[in-house]
Amino acid sequence: MKCKTAIAQIDCRVGAFEQNLKHHLEFIDRAIADGAKLILFPELSLTGYTLRDLAWDVAINPFQNKIVAPLLEKSRKISIAVGFVESGTHYGIYNSAMFLEDGEIKHIHRKIYPPTYGMFEEGRYFGVGKTIAAFDSKLGRLGILICEDLWHVSLPYLLTLDGAEAVLCLTASPTRLSGEGTQFDNQVVNYEHHRTFARLLNIYILFSNRVGFEDGVNFWGGSNITSPSGEMISTAKLQEECLIYAELDSNEVQRARRFSRHFLDERPELVLETLRRQLKQK
Repeated sequence: MKCKTAIAQIDCRVGAFEQNLKHHLEFIDRAIADGAKLILFPELSLTGYTLRDLAWDVAINPFQNKIVAPLLEKSRKISIAVGFVESGTHYGIYNSAMFLEDGEIKHIHRKIYPPTYGMFEEGRYFGVGKTIAAFDSKLGRLGILICEDLWHVSLPYLLTLDGAEAVLCLTASPTRLSGEGTQFDNQVVNYEHHRTFARLLNIYILFSNRVGFEDGVNFWGGSNITSPSGEMISTAKLQEECLIYAELDSNEVQRARRFSRHFLDERPELVLETLRRQLKQK
């Protein structure tokens, strides 16, 4: 893996698939012109986040719907990760992300932990993803997570064990304010997570968060790319659409793991054995 990567921090319109698609293509063209080989968009970037019952209307099977054809064509020049509502084989719908490359859909990830607490109500509308796996791209071995997924330590851990050197996280994180600090509360916590996972697993964390307003909710942006040593190497502005870039390099993963061997010395068989024992006791 050695490539220039772009994160598109964009605003999205609720339920306006074709309008959002056009906006994606504009950012993709900019990233291609700047020499990027991979571009990552936010969670549900093609549909908007606060969909509720509209989710049924914008759900697609991307292998059968021609509306994704412009993205597939662009993917011949740049690898693309986008968020959408997926219509499953048995007509359930999912908060999903797809990775497109060389005119094909290479991978789809269904959100495993759709939150249903506080202001979140995804569990009322979306099914639950049941698998987690890294995948091969021409850029290297990657993993995809969606927002809340990255708040569960097991998922980046499993992706890294499966060979991922970079985890792409598509997010729609709402703004939370308290106290008198200069940063948003969830900005501080998210960045701490990114640095921790990146450093402990020695992987790149790519975090694409959206901006704009939906149904009175504001999304803060602040997208970032964190290196395998836990350094934030590229960070977007708050509450503004933009493109940010960083170079990803497998040599940095190698260097971080050889310098500090905690991931190389990990014992997944011990984890598996312990989980089996604990599950039997329940």
